[in-house]
Order: sequence, then C-alpha cells, then structure tokens
Amino acid sequence: MEKVRLGFNAYRVAFRFIDGVGSGDNKDWEERGEIELANGLSEEARESGFRIHPDKLANIVRNHEIKVLRSLRGADGVASKLNLVLGEGVKSSDMTIRQKIYGFNRYSEKASKSFLTFLWEALQDLTLIILIVCAVVSIGVGLATEGWPKGIYDGLGIILSILLIVLVTASSDYNQSLQFKDLDKEKKKIILQVSRDGYRQKVSIYDLVVGDVVHLSIGDQVPADGIFISGYSLLLDESSLTGESEPVNVNEKNPFLLAGTKVQNGSGKMLVTTVGMRTEWGKLMETLSDGGDDETPLQVKLNGVATVIGKIGLGFAVLTFVVLIVRYLVEKALQHEFTSWSFSDAVKILNFFATAVTILVVAVPEGLPLAVTLSLAFAMKKMMSDKALVRRLSACETMGSATCICTDKTGTLTTNHMVVDKIWLCGNAKEIKGSQGNNTSSLEVSENVLTILLQAIFQNTESEVVMDKDGKNTILGSPTESALLEYGLLLGGSFDAQRREVKILKIDPFNSEKKMMSVLVALPGGGNRAFCKGASEIVLKMCDKILNSNGESVQISEEQVRKVTDAINIFACEALRTLCMAFKDINDTSDDNSIPDGGYTLIAVVGIKDPVRPGVKNAVQTCLAAGITVRMVTGDNINTAKAIAKECGILTEDGVAIEGPVFRNKAPEDMMEIIPKIQVMARSSPLDKHKLVTYLRSMFKEVVAVTGDGTNDAPALKESDIGLAMGIAGTEVAKENAHVIILDDNFSTIVTVAKWGRAVYINIQKFVQFQLTVNVVALMISFVSACVTGTSPLTTVQMLWVNLIMDTLGALALATEAPHDGLMNRPPIGRSVSFITKAMWRNIFGQGIYQLAVLFVLTFAGKKLLKLEGSDADDILQTVIFNAFVFCQVFNEINSRDIEKINIFRGIFSSKLFIGVMVSTVIFQVVIVEFLGAFASTVPLSWQLWLLSVVVGLGSIPVAVVLKCIPVEPKPAKHHNGYDLLPSGPGLV
Repeated sequence: MEKVRLGFNAYRVAFRFIDGVGSGDNKDWEERGEIELANGLSEEARESGFRIHPDKLANIVRNHEIKVLRSLRGADGVASKLNLVLGEGVKSSDMTIRQKIYGFNRYSEKASKSFLTFLWEALQDLTLIILIVCAVVSIGVGLATEGWPKGIYDGLGIILSILLIVLVTASSDYNQSLQFKDLDKEKKKIILQVSRDGYRQKVSIYDLVVGDVVHLSIGDQVPADGIFISGYSLLLDESSLTGESEPVNVNEKNPFLLAGTKVQNGSGKMLVTTVGMRTEWGKLMETLSDGGDDETPLQVKLNGVATVIGKIGLGFAVLTFVVLIVRYLVEKALQHEFTSWSFSDAVKILNFFATAVTILVVAVPEGLPLAVTLSLAFAMKKMMSDKALVRRLSACETMGSATCICTDKTGTLTTNHMVVDKIWLCGNAKEIKGSQGNNTSSLEVSENVLTILLQAIFQNTESEVVMDKDGKNTILGSPTESALLEYGLLLGGSFDAQRREVKILKIDPFNSEKKMMSVLVALPGGGNRAFCKGASEIVLKMCDKILNSNGESVQISEEQVRKVTDAINIFACEALRTLCMAFKDINDTSDDNSIPDGGYTLIAVVGIKDPVRPGVKNAVQTCLAAGITVRMVTGDNINTAKAIAKECGILTEDGVAIEGPVFRNKAPEDMMEIIPKIQVMARSSPLDKHKLVTYLRSMFKEVVAVTGDGTNDAPALKESDIGLAMGIAGTEVAKENAHVIILDDNFSTIVTVAKWGRAVYINIQKFVQFQLTVNVVALMISFVSACVTGTSPLTTVQMLWVNLIMDTLGALALATEAPHDGLMNRPPIGRSVSFITKAMWRNIFGQGIYQLAVLFVLTFAGKKLLKLEGSDADDILQTVIFNAFVFCQVFNEINSRDIEKINIFRGIFSSKLFIGVMVSTVIFQVVIVEFLGAFASTVPLSWQLWLLSVVVGLGSIPVAVVLKCIPVEPKPAKHHNGYDLLPSGPGLV
C-alpha cells in the first residue's frame, strides 16, 4: 500500500508539471474557449455531439481545477459537453461511441505467462539440468562404444522421461494460472447503480462509461474519476491513494472524486469524467505489477519439509554415489584392471552419477508445495460454483480449522426479503395483510396521522422508488428501507410527490454505531422538520411526545411508554425486526441545519418480517456436529435475536443471550466466564464484535470466522482468522477486508466453505503420506542395493517415471478430491496440531516396511524364487522389481484416500480425476514395460509375472487395513465448549 501512496503522489506532481508546461505560462483556464477544449477530438466525436477532449477532461479532475469547472458551469456544463442530460443519464445507444472516444473502464494488466514460459520454468530445475547433461554425455559415449542406434537408448530414455515430467508439470502450472486469473477477475467485479436511459439500474464496473451518473453510498468504492453532482455529508477515504488518514468532504466547493477511494459516510451522485487508464488510479496500477497471493501457512510449512527431506536425499545420493564408485574401484583393483580404463568404464561411472542424481530427484518432494497449490486452486474453483469467492488463498486452509463462526442475522440466517408485518400506531397494533395495507381506514387514524406517517416513510430514506423500462415502480435500496417504502406505497403514498413537497436540508445516514437514520427537511409552509428512525428502544428514549389519533403531538406518559415497550417486545418475540419512527418540528431555523438528538414525537413502531432461510437450521446442526460453535452477533433487538436464534437452533437452554452495551462493560475476569456461554449478542456495535473476536482468539485460542457486510465491520473482519463478507448486502470496504465473499449471503454457504477447508487440509495430508512413503522406499532400496550389489535395482528412467507418479500425478489424484459429509462429523483441527500426525507416521512406516521387505526379497532372492534362468534373467528380474514397485505405489495411492478409515473405496468412482490418474498410470506402465524397453531398460513380461506384480501391489491394501486397526492417537482433548479437538502429535511440521 505504501508503494501505491508514493506512486500516486509522484504521479500527481509529474502530471501537474506536465499540464502546467503544456498550457502556457500562467494562462488561465477561463480564457480557453470551446475550440481549445475540443482540440484533438475526432470528426466522429464532434458529429456525435461531444465537445471536450478526454485528456483535457481528465486534467480538470486530476489537477482539481475548480476555476475551470466553474467556468464550464459545473457538472451541468460538463454534462452538456458530453452530450447528455444529468437527469436522464447516458443513453444505452451511445455506449459504443463513448467507449471508443473516452475509453473503457479497464486497467492494463500484466500479460499472462504463456505455456512455453511455464515449460521453460519447469526446465530450470537444477537436478533435471544435470540429468540432461548426463543424458547427452551418455548418448555421445554410447554412440562411440555401441554405435547407432543402441548407443542412444539410455540417454534418449532419460531425455524423454525429463520432457514428460516437464510437460506434465508445465501443463499443471499453466492450468492453475488460468484458474487463478479467472478468480482474480471475479474478485475485481463491482456492481454499481447508475442512471441510464432516464431510470436507475445496476451495471458492472467494467461497463461504466464517461457521462454515467453513479449513485454512491457508505462503503462503496469510487469506480472512476468524476465530479460531484449532489449529495449529503459525502465523506471520502483517500488514504489508499494519498496516505492521508483524514477523510475528505466532497461537496460543491470540493467536487472532485478519484477512482479507488472509498465512501466513508454520506451518499451522493457523481458524473463520471474519466475511466480506465486515464484515471489517477489507472495510471498508478500500470506501474505496479500484481504480486499475487503470498504463500499460505501450509505452503510455507511444506516448503520447509521439502527442504529437510531434500537435504536427506542429497546425503543419500552422495553416499550412494560414493559406495558405487568405491565398489567399482575395488572390483577393478581385485581384477588387476585398475590401470586399464575404457569408454565402458566412463559410461559406468556416468551411470553411477546419473543414479545418484536421480535418487536426489526422487528424494526432493517438489510435489508437496505443488499439492497445496493444486488443492487450493481446485477448491477455489469449486467453491466459486458453490457461491463462495475466495479472495485470499490462506482462507481455504484456515476455514478447515474454524472452531467458531460469529454470524450476522439479517440476510445470512434470514432471507433478507423484508415486509412490514405489523404496525403500532396511535395506541393500537395492526397486522398488515398484503394488499390490504392500502385500506387506510383499517388503520383507524386521521388524515393528519397518515400524512405524517407517509412523510416519515418517504422523506427519511436513502432508498428510491424509480420507474423501470416497463413503467413499473421499482424500489432500490436496503431491504429494511424497501419494506417501509413498499408499505408506504400500499398506503397510497407517492414517493415523487412527497419528495417534491419539501427540500431536504441534511441527511444523517444510518450506521451500525448510532443504529438510526435522521433527516432534516424544509417544510413548504415555513420551518423545518426532523425525522428519525432506527432501533426501537434508542429512538423511544429520544421521544418526549407521542402522536395521538388526531395527528397532534402530546406529552408521552409513563403508561404510554410502557405500552410502547410492550408492543416492541411482543413484536420482537414474534421474530419481527422492530423500528421506531419519530419527528420533531423546528421553528427556529437559525441553527446551522443541525439535526436534534432529542425532543421527538413518536409516530409508530413497525414490525418487519424477515423469514429464516430454508436449510439454515440443518446447517447450524451440521456445524455443531462438526465442533463449530455458532454465535449470532446482530444489531437487532434482543428479543428478536433470541426468537430467530431459537428458530435456527443457535440458542440453547444453557446458552447466554447478551446485549452489546452489557458485554462491553464487563470486567476481564467476567469475560473469561461468560464468553464461552455466549450464543447471541444483540444490539451490538462493530466494536463489540471486534472485542468478542479478539477475546475468542487470544483468551480461548479459537479459530474464528466472522461475517460482515458494513464498512464498520472491517476491523472485526481483519481481526478474525477468516473474514466472510456478504456478496449481496456487503459494501466494497467489507469485501476488501474479507478473506472470502459469500456471494449468496447464505449461512449454508459458510458451512460449505468450512467443509472445503477441511477437504483441502486432509487432501494435502493424504498426499504427504503417499509421497513420504515413496520417498522412504525409493531411498532405502537404492542405497541398500548399491551397498550390497553395487547397482541400483531401478534405472534412471524408471526412477524418473516413479518421480512423476508420486509428484504431479499423485497430487492430481489425492489433492483434488471433493469433500464428503463425513468431514463434518469430526472435530476441528486445533491451532497447535502437527500436520503430520501419528496415524500418518504409522501408515508411512508400515507401508514402507512392507514394500521394502517385498522388494528386498525380489532383489536378493528373486531369481531363485521365480526360477529365472538364461541370459535375460537379470533383465526380467529388474523389470519385475520395477513393475512391483510401481503397482505398490498405485495401490498405496488408493490406501491414502483415507488416513484413518478402513473403507478406502468409498466414493472412489465419484472422483473422476482420481480414477483417470489410476487408469493412466497403469496404461503407461504397460506401455513402458512392453513397448519401450530399449529406453526404460525393461523387457516384456509373461502374464504370470504381471499377475505377480499386481498381487504384490495389491498386498499393500490388507497391510493398510491391519495398520489402521492399530490405535496411535490418544483420546481427543475436550474444548472449553465441550466438543473434541484433534490432538497434537510429534510431527515434522
């Protein structure tokens, strides 16, 4: 971010200097006429009605040229030069010509790596380069000693194996890069509200054009450079550009808005003047390359593991090479040939070196970080289709360890489709039944009461009632305000008529701190009137009067306060969201349009229904079964929150429901006692949510996931282990601070994210278990055979094929399996749990012992047991050992599908990629053995020896069954909430 700020300031200085030089010495903009502003415009642009060049328009905003803007008559004058009427906005038919002349709202992106680039990068592996050199030397020596074509087989086999490894690795990396690029585009998508063709509509940020009228509200990101048209208390956070923490007021005196800044408070409309690469933000982005995601914690850990194992492998490789050389020299000395050297000796020493290098290649588990990347990329793609957009890779891992979810109520647990269900007005509660709401006589109130009620609904709102293409009324705004406006329309009110009657002087927008919204309007007959609405008990405390049935303000008695409070509680206990509406007439207009904070007249209490989403109760039960505590943190009335929480299955008999103000005033020692029991926090502020998350993480070592949708939720989202922003109701500020965006705002999707998180973690564990088993066996068989027989039972080409099986193909098979429901029947993974568990070590060493035993028997007694005779007996035995070793890995890959469960075949056919890898491996093995013997040093085998190889490999399955019957994990420790936690173990990580 510091690079962004410094870059922005440097660019601003540079462009001001350039513009100053280009405009002549102290030449005032007011002296420039129509001709100069239009200089450089194409004939096509002039014919289309445009009278200002895009660069000159960009300079006005970039350099904050307020004099020039005033000389053009402000936003109206600029709009006329852009051939549009502000009230109607851009015409859809003009989109193409505007994009052609003024540009697209897209930023230049760093060119993606081509497939050839990935191929080249895969070839940079030092061990592969050494092997290529060895192969080339082997071909040269082979041609000199054995002639064509026999002399090239060994070296060419190595080169072909390396090319296959490089091709598979590059293909995998290239596909991952394409997936990440697609997901990155999704992350940058922003939906805006603009006025076009005379009505308000939603468009993508990429479809924005110069001349668009954009509607901004709290939490929005300014999508392009522009000019302020109108608004109330519009406050911008420009810290992302300038580094200045002080927010900037945008109004008629300071009308310039810059792309990339955030709306911190208020609302307003802006005229887009510059888009894409002509904006300040665009020019800055051009100089900064996207570094992508940092490595996730698991990637860092596994890189460390790979380094340690690589060093062990290097030691074995050097030791093997030394043993082979020493044995060879001793043999030559014993045969009195020490002074006689030939090309064949050089080939043998070269083969020894190639074997050592290949041992190193096999030993270095480059598949570990590859498996993490593959698993994360696969999970991110699948989660996208499950309505969850991952912004940060680490969230995929961390969500699998979540022990607590602090969730909002509105829109997450509920449908966010709100309707006014009940209203308390003039001492009476009424139930609203659909279209019957327009029967005003059913309210039993006077015309004066109805007039004030409709004013409170239509004046004190940030939402709008607009006409769509079909001439029908459409309500644009938050669900709560939309419900009130819909009720106002049912009562026969008119949004436009109400707005024309008065002039709005000031708006104090709703935020989660104050929990209310206020507006000050000038009445047509003189004087001002303030309206406020919000949290029932808060607004009620601000009222000292109440509206009677005649529409008169009368003093509110204790009895009336009790009746109103009872009505609020009754509504809340019925799971209705309650709001109070009030007004205050202000005859003294000398004050600086300040909105009063007391002395109001209560108009009505409204009960808004927001049904619980289908499937939420089951999702909550799934979380509880998985050891994940669900806590509701909401700004609603405590009775409403408790009713919804009980319906969702969150609030239990021994659980605690508490209000935010009570919670924040608790002493630290009281916090220790009450926090584990809290299941509902009502009337909470963003700071209460932040405090709860902080205590959960620091005091109780919880892994906390938090949902948020508002700008003020950003601190809690940042503090949490996994921040979950709402895709529909969430502001851009909330989304930017989140790890994952829940695109459908549904709690069930959060559970899906948790399931995927567990799948990622366990998939990588399965792959690590598989790869370490191959590492142990390959190192030991090569080293021991070299020490005893002077040769390795596996040739360089054969070991490279094994390396491909255990790295790329193994990662594809094991790291990309989809989650199953059983994952949510196990406890969360604790923060301090070792990644490589005792059960994994048991399986690794158990399988390793079995494979080594079988391979040693074949190596040292194979000829006798198999009754192999003749000149090709050694070649047949070596092929059988190679074949048996590969089939051991194939069946062990199946064993690794589940670390603990005996039934490893569950769901195997639903994983098409796993089946594809298995089948491909077997087919390639048959081809290598039967048809590529010249390159792989193999010979065709009889069906009996093929059967033997398969049976040897198949034997790893009963071994796995026996191993999994051996208990190694202690009884899980109890979490402070009562459920089990996976224990820590003495693992590598």
